[in-house]
Amino acid sequence: MSEIKNIIFDLGGVLIDWNPEYLYLKVFEGDRKKMQWFFEEICTMDWNENQDAGYPIEQATEERVRMFPQYEDWIRMYYGRWEEMLGEPIAETVEILNQLLKNTDYRVAALSNWSEETFPIALERFEFLHRFEGIVVSGSEKMRKPFHEIYQLSLDRFGFKAKETLFIDDNLRNIEGAADMGIQTIQFRSIDDLKLNLKAKAIRL
Repeated sequence: MSEIKNIIFDLGGVLIDWNPEYLYLKVFEGDRKKMQWFFEEICTMDWNENQDAGYPIEQATEERVRMFPQYEDWIRMYYGRWEEMLGEPIAETVEILNQLLKNTDYRVAALSNWSEETFPIALERFEFLHRFEGIVVSGSEKMRKPFHEIYQLSLDRFGFKAKETLFIDDNLRNIEGAADMGIQTIQFRSIDDLKLNLKAKAIRL
């Protein structure tokens, strides 16, 4: 028998296809080298993660424009056209989610690094987000993965015990942060790999 009673899903990259390339490949007319330079030097992932931790989008954008005024139009597109970065649900993992939600053996929640300001767009677009017992959104909590505080907050909020909880995330850094807290983990790499790992942990679908 598995000791897992609770399952926490990450959202972006596990259940929802989000990728800034969807926007900027159009902006840069397919020039991947230019796009990568923009992500590495101007609107970086570290910068984006700051907003995921609750920093105001307008303030972050204006600060970046002052730093790089020659790229103002491209910078403003990051959040001005943010919805174009949002892809479709990842159907196979959503199906696994649905199966777990039907199984009364498990309580199912979510924990995501996501700006509080853009998350309502996802809530409106993706019906399945309303089926979780609850969702911890980093931007609302002013903290983010992989820092220990947000995992502890999630456990406390839902009344989960770490050893009885499984966390699924595509980002190894976030997986390691959860594991440090004694939470069981699966790094999402592919749907087949996820199914094998769930089976190995005796999770019943």
